[in-house]
Amino acid sequence: MRRLLALLLATPALLAAQSINGPPAPLDAPLPTLTATPTRPFGTLREQAALQQRWLELRMERILPALMRRYGVSMWVVPMREYNEDPVFKVITSPVTFAARRRTIYVFFDRGAEGIERIALGGTSQGGVFKAVRSTKAVASPAAGSKNQDRTAELWGDDQWQVLKQVIIERNPKNIALNISRTFAFADGLTAGEYEGMREALGEPWVSRITRAEGLAVDFIASRLPEEEPYFREMNRVIWEIIDEAFSNRVITPGVTRTADVEWWMRQKLQDLGVGTWFAVSVEVQRQLAPGLPLVGPNPVILEGDVLHTDFGMSVLGLNTDTQHMGYVLKAGETTVPAGIQAALGASNRLQDFVMEETRPGRTGNEVLKAALGRMRAAGIDGTIYSHPIGAHGHGAGPLIGLWDYQDGVPGRGDHTVIPNMWFSVELQATSPVPEWGGQGVRSAQEEDMVVGADGKTRWSFGRQTTYHLVRPKGPPASDN
Repeated sequence: MRRLLALLLATPALLAAQSINGPPAPLDAPLPTLTATPTRPFGTLREQAALQQRWLELRMERILPALMRRYGVSMWVVPMREYNEDPVFKVITSPVTFAARRRTIYVFFDRGAEGIERIALGGTSQGGVFKAVRSTKAVASPAAGSKNQDRTAELWGDDQWQVLKQVIIERNPKNIALNISRTFAFADGLTAGEYEGMREALGEPWVSRITRAEGLAVDFIASRLPEEEPYFREMNRVIWEIIDEAFSNRVITPGVTRTADVEWWMRQKLQDLGVGTWFAVSVEVQRQLAPGLPLVGPNPVILEGDVLHTDFGMSVLGLNTDTQHMGYVLKAGETTVPAGIQAALGASNRLQDFVMEETRPGRTGNEVLKAALGRMRAAGIDGTIYSHPIGAHGHGAGPLIGLWDYQDGVPGRGDHTVIPNMWFSVELQATSPVPEWGGQGVRSAQEEDMVVGADGKTRWSFGRQTTYHLVRPKGPPASDN
């Protein structure tokens, strides 16, 4: 790594004070920071967990109340069973919680001026974020001197529904929002079995108060904190740096290196840095179709004059990135990219501008798509837009801005609106005829992560590619003299 994460300098005393098993820190407390090293740029697992825990507390205090009131939700109930967790699970639980416990029911109740009451029926308090409630009952247990000695046992099965019913009766919510949706996977986490068990246990009048939490679930997952953005920016910077090295003569030897060699080098680089990914990296080749040049098949050998493309992402700190960049392998005697190939990248850059400028809060994804495509056609660009939210998930919660095969709009998922404080991957392609290749088209597919700020204005998380990564000819070996 050429530079360290200066913004993530260590504060050991602060980290020691941020216990993820203790009560939440005051909202005005400083955020924990990370120890940055060249081989561990995002700190230790313990440091990362402390930071994520703080973000969880801030999300609960800042984001959840406003969203519940915006959608008119009195009580939000999120039940799940171990290894069959709701998609909301990862944004409402501590980073050291990897699965639900048997049956866990998370309850959020709006107490008005007192704020949102948070209860975990089963499981733990998630570092003090929830009030943990565990039901108990007396059950027969054989013991010395007695065949029917009672003992107290925790209830994690169907009896949990009776505990939920008591919670509901005591609070008398106006409505009970559940994660049921035929449109959004992120808002459809309630399984059929859990729904049946809950309805059977609650009965009337509570069943009649059940409503759907579609918008609440989607926007809660989609909403990002300003405190997360510097780390997201650094994630993108590191991705750029890895791609720049991968698309260079330090990794690629034309005529020898295959695309799979580069893919595995990139994947190993992530592993070595102590981070993960949410999809398998891809490296692809476009080549001038001319006599004497081989056709591009699976896992081709990379040659001089090839146009390279990669799709690459990182996962760390509960966040994800998604980046597509272009590269070029210089031919002998070339010092720069041919003008026609550079122009292809310029066309996709213009398309990026259209999407960024048309994305703003209050607009649906389909409205953004229509406006951006209109500008694309007016500019004479042959392209496609298929952009998506990103954050807690790679293909994240929120409005889709097209799919590659849905350029007239995406029913349902494209009808959701953009909100402030969310992130997008601006993913698209523009295909341009290249004179140097006899008019053959070059597809410039780009993807950069974009922030929609609290003010509704858009900005690149780190930047956007405007010049190709270059694989230059290797110089002569160093002289011994």
